[in-house]
Amino acid sequence: MSSAKLYVGNLSYDTSEASVKALFEQHGEVVSVNLITDRDSGRPKGFGFIEMADADMAEAAKSALDGTQLDGRALKVDTAKEPQPRAPRSGGGYGGGGGRW
Repeated sequence: MSSAKLYVGNLSYDTSEASVKALFEQHGEVVSVNLITDRDSGRPKGFGFIEMADADMAEAAKSALDGTQLDGRALKVDTAKEPQPRAPRSGGGYGGGGGRW
């Protein structure tokens, strides 16, 4: 069986990966926990992803934990969506604005 990823949102900024892992382990084997942080400040963004060992465990955790309180916040747990490929960015960033110089 292949693993399954869950999205968990509305996390307290004080919530640790260890506490999230301990909560989700009550519903099956946790392969990984990745709490997202701001790339510039390093502060937590309040959401993350949990990889469970299989889809049945992930579904059990989702059903049991969506709306559950952790560190004073009601969690939002859902199946993680596969990332979409990003569209290529256009170059520049200075705008066109003719005639300013």
